[in-house]
Amino acid sequence: MVEEPGDLRDLRDDVPFAQVSPDPDYPASVRGGCPFPCRHGSHRHTSWSQETSTRREEIPGVGRTPCYDRTVAQIDLHEKLKLIPAQPGVYLMKDALGRVIYVGKAASLRSRVRQYFQDSGYLENPRIQHLMSKIADFDYVATDNEVEALILEVNLIKRHRPPYNVRMADDKAYPYIKLTNEPFPKIVMTRKVVRDGGRYFGPYPYHEPKLVGRTIRTIRKLFKLRTCTIEITRDLPRPCLDYYIGQCTAPCVAWGATAEQYIEQVRQATAFLEGKQQDLLDDLRRQMQEAAERTEFERAAQLRDQVQAMEAIYERQRIASTGLEDRDVAAVAQSGDVACGQMFFIRTGRVQGQEHFLLVGTQGLTRGQILSQFLKQYYEDAPGLPREVLVQDEIEDQDLLATWLTRRRGGPVSVEVPQRGDRRRLVELAAENAALYLHQERARTVGPEGVALKELQEALRLDVMPFRVEAYDISNFQAGEAVGSLIVFEGGRPKKSDYRRFKMKWTDGPNDYAMLQEMLRRRFAQARDEQERLDKDEPAKPKWSILPDLILIDGGKGQLSAAREVLFEYNQSIPAIGLAKQQELVFTPDRPEPLVLPKDGQALRLLQRARDEAHRFANVYHQKLRERRIVFSVLDDIRGIGEKRKRDLIRHFGSVRQIRQASVEEIAAVIGPKLAERVAAYLRDHPDVRVKDEALR
Repeated sequence: MVEEPGDLRDLRDDVPFAQVSPDPDYPASVRGGCPFPCRHGSHRHTSWSQETSTRREEIPGVGRTPCYDRTVAQIDLHEKLKLIPAQPGVYLMKDALGRVIYVGKAASLRSRVRQYFQDSGYLENPRIQHLMSKIADFDYVATDNEVEALILEVNLIKRHRPPYNVRMADDKAYPYIKLTNEPFPKIVMTRKVVRDGGRYFGPYPYHEPKLVGRTIRTIRKLFKLRTCTIEITRDLPRPCLDYYIGQCTAPCVAWGATAEQYIEQVRQATAFLEGKQQDLLDDLRRQMQEAAERTEFERAAQLRDQVQAMEAIYERQRIASTGLEDRDVAAVAQSGDVACGQMFFIRTGRVQGQEHFLLVGTQGLTRGQILSQFLKQYYEDAPGLPREVLVQDEIEDQDLLATWLTRRRGGPVSVEVPQRGDRRRLVELAAENAALYLHQERARTVGPEGVALKELQEALRLDVMPFRVEAYDISNFQAGEAVGSLIVFEGGRPKKSDYRRFKMKWTDGPNDYAMLQEMLRRRFAQARDEQERLDKDEPAKPKWSILPDLILIDGGKGQLSAAREVLFEYNQSIPAIGLAKQQELVFTPDRPEPLVLPKDGQALRLLQRARDEAHRFANVYHQKLRERRIVFSVLDDIRGIGEKRKRDLIRHFGSVRQIRQASVEEIAAVIGPKLAERVAAYLRDHPDVRVKDEALR
C-alpha cells in the first residue's frame, strides 16, 4: 500500500478528471484518482481544465505505474499547448460541459494537438472546423509507444462513444462457439469473449444464432463433445441420454472415453472449426484403414460415417482461392454519416463466414480513414487473428495496425491492399456486399417513405433530401378561437413529439395570411432564442432550434408568399412550398406555374398526408378550445366560482347538465354549502343557456 501525501488526498475531489471509469484493479489510495485504465504498460496521464490544471505523474516503483495529482497554476489553452510532451499518446477533446467529443492518437502529442489550434491548412476540413467550434478543454495520455496509444484510443472510443469519432452503430453481441478450458472441454455458444483460456471460434452473424446451434449439433454428431455442466469425476453409475443417441462419448463414467481419447476428439473438432478439414479427413481415413487392418470393423464403420459426413459439409463450402491462406477481407461502403463495414473470414482458402457492421460518425471522412477506425475497433475483441488482412484502400497507420495485430496474434500479420488477381476480386466482392447491405439497411429503415422523399427531392430540385418536413395549417371557425398547428414528418413518418400548436395572440379577425405569419414568427423567434442559448453552451434540450429541410403550407400562392416574407425576416433559406386542396397543385417560389405531381406517385401522397395531419391537429385543438368555452360559459357568470372551483365541479360531475340534476347537498360536498346554494339557484334561473353535454376532464 502506498500512502499519498495529505495535501494531494485533500485536493482530489476538486479536480476535474477525464470522464473515464478508474481501473477497478487498483485500490483507491494507489490509483490516486487516475481515470485511465493503466493496462498496457507505463504511461503518464495529464489532465487540464480552464479553471484548475492538474498534472498526473508516475509514482516510481509501484506495480503498474499508478498516478497521483499535482496542482499547478492556472493557465489558458495556449499555455497548456507548450507543456504537451513530444511523445506518443492519446488526446481527448472536450466541450464546455466536460463531455469527451473526440479521441485521437498521435506519434507526437505536441505536434498533433497543436495542429488543431495553429495549422490553418489542417482546419480546412469542415469536420475539423466544426469540432474546433466545440472544443473548450483537452486531456492527454502519454504512452511509451504508438501501439500502446492505438490500444488506448480504441478503448476510450468504445467507452465514451464521442460524436466526432467513427464508432459502431450498435452494441450487438456476436455469437461465438467456445471450447471451454477444462480437463474435459465442453462446446457451448457464447456472446461474451473473455480471456479464460477457452478457445473461441467466430463471430457468427448476430441475427442468426440458429446457425451457431446447427454448427454445434454438427460438431457433436461428428466429434461427440459434451455440453453438460457437471464436473467430470468418472464415478457416475451410468451416462445420460446423449451417450445413447450418439452425441457424447460418456467421459463421466469409468468405462467411457478416457482423457486422452476425449482430448483427441477436441483436437479434431478444433481442426474442423479452424477450417483444416483436409488434414482432418486424411487423418480420419488413416485411422479407418488402421482399424480395418486390426479387424475392428465397428470402429472402422464409425470412422467411415464420420468421413462421409465431413466430405458432404466440405463440398458445400465455397472455394475462395487456390491457396490455403488464412486471411480476413475488409471493405467499407459509405453514405453520408453512415457506413457499412464488411468482413470475410477465410481459413485454408475457404470462406468460413462473413459479417457486416454499421458505423456512424463517418461524414467527411475518406474510405481509408473509416476502414482504419473500423478495423481497430473490430480486432480489439476478435478472439482469432489470421496471417493476412486484405483491405480495399490504403489506410491510416497501416504499418502500425500490422504491428499491433502481430503482437496480439503472437506471429506475423500483414495488412495489404491487393492490386490484381484473386485477392483483389475478394476485396471487390466484400465492397459490393457492403454497398448492397448499406442500401438494404437504408431502404429497410425508411421503407416506401424513402422513395417518396427521393421523388420529392427530384421534383422540387432540392439540394438535399427533405428528411424533416414541417407542415402548417390554420383553423378559424365563425370568428371563434383561431389556432394554428405545426406538425413534423421525419423520414416520411410523423414525429408527434415535435408537434406544436399555437393560439393566436396578436391577429384580430379572420385573416389567414396574418395568422400564418404570426405562427411562423413565433416559431422562428423561439428557434433563434434557443440557438443563442445553445451557442453559449447553456444546458438546454433542442426543441425549436432543429430546423426543417422543407416547409409545407396548406394553401396556394398567397399563403406561400406570406410565409416567405417571414422566412426573409428571420434570414432563413429553407425551401417552402404550398399545396392547394382542390386540384392538389404544388406552388413553388421559383416556378410561375404550379407543379403537378403524379397522382399515383409517392411524393404527392407524402405531401397530402402531411397536409391532412396538420389540418387534423389544428381542428382537434380548435374543437377543444370551443368545448372548454361552451362548458365553462354557464359557470363563468356565477359570483364566487373561479377557475379552480369550476374545474372541480366539472371533474366531479362530468358535465354542466349533471350539475343541474344534482342536489344542493351533492354540490356542497365539492364547493361548500354557501356556494352550492348560489350555483343551484343560478342554474334554476338560467335554464335556456346553451350547454355542451360533454365531459371535459
